Amino acid sequence: MITFQNNQNLTSICALFLIALFSTTATAQTTIRPNEDTRVITTGVPFILIASDARAAGMGDMGVATSVDAYSQQWNPSKYAFSEAKSGFGVSYTPYLSKLVNDIFLGNVTYFNRLNERSAFAVSLKYFSLGEIELRADEFSQPLIEQPNELTLDASYALRLSDQFSMAVALRYLRSDLKIQAIDVNAKAAGSFGVDIAGYYQSEEEAYNDFNGRWRGGFAIQNLGPKIKYDEGGRENFLPTNLRLGGGFDFIFDQYNRVNITAEVTKLLVPTPPVYGTEYNYTDTNGNGVYDEGTDTLGAIENNDVIIEGQDPNVEFLPGVFQSFNDAPGGFSEELDEFTWALGAEYLYQDSFALRLGYFNENELKGARKFFAMGAGFKYTTINIDLSYLFSASKVQSPLENTLRFSLSFNIGDGEYTEY
Repeated sequence: MITFQNNQNLTSICALFLIALFSTTATAQTTIRPNEDTRVITTGVPFILIASDARAAGMGDMGVATSVDAYSQQWNPSKYAFSEAKSGFGVSYTPYLSKLVNDIFLGNVTYFNRLNERSAFAVSLKYFSLGEIELRADEFSQPLIEQPNELTLDASYALRLSDQFSMAVALRYLRSDLKIQAIDVNAKAAGSFGVDIAGYYQSEEEAYNDFNGRWRGGFAIQNLGPKIKYDEGGRENFLPTNLRLGGGFDFIFDQYNRVNITAEVTKLLVPTPPVYGTEYNYTDTNGNGVYDEGTDTLGAIENNDVIIEGQDPNVEFLPGVFQSFNDAPGGFSEELDEFTWALGAEYLYQDSFALRLGYFNENELKGARKFFAMGAGFKYTTINIDLSYLFSASKVQSPLENTLRFSLSFNIGDGEYTEY
């Protein structure tokens, strides 16, 4: 009888222990809380995307399908194969953050040369100065002056594959010297390289009812290259690889008056940031298996970077290009939001005077750049002078707002080649 009672007590104790064990296990839960979300895609060396010449800036930062000029290297170097000038040289200057400082600027120098009826080459240098930074150990010491900067050096070759179509390839070296050596003696400039592939179509002049016209179209895949890394222990950053598509039409009213209308879209070929969350342990007070705000208590962090929506952006640059077309957490609609678009118009009188208008638009969740632009151009013999001015149309202030950009170019051997 005593043995039976002891066994019964032992059974009860084991049952209570198992119930407590399973009860404790059931309440040991984790939950994922979304982090602060951002849909803006960021890259290294973003200055590459700034329009460095006044003509493109005056039409809303476009140039992949506009007519050829000295600055086609940045937008579509295959246009050089349609140049009627033997060669050309251009310099441009763009102030940056001009409302705050006067020593931050973007400069550009370009040279192109048509080798023959079918081919051309070009080289260019783009330099972005971040001004002078003055460092002092104390109020009595002599200041140390640092001048962080970034630059690109390009070379391209264009080949005319038919009377109306050409293609080009460009190789670009990128250098970013942003670290302060006075603070870090081991600081050194980061570097990478990129490749551009571009094509350009220009139809022959056709007669319509009241005017003549010409169609233009272009594409460019730019900055295809390995990630850039600013220090040994730092994170690698994608280059601003992008796709440009554009088309336009020239209304040729007579030998003096012409109006060019152009549209362009651009998309960064870089992975979209996913929606991240933080995984916490918590005590499931009511045992329903779900975290209840205000009832359950968050505990220790299990994982800081849990992907809730989207795809892992930590891939190499080439898989990242393909991933960029279908990795947005918001699906296809968000992929469309990643396209910027621009509309531009250019009026030319006797190819000696030009007036330009443009509009650029970027989705508010992707950067919110929206601005109007206007510009003018003047040509005297072989000299071209271009000016442009930007008006922001966004709640986010542009660093180029109310900025006057200036470009000067020379056409050498103008008229040596014909269109076809």
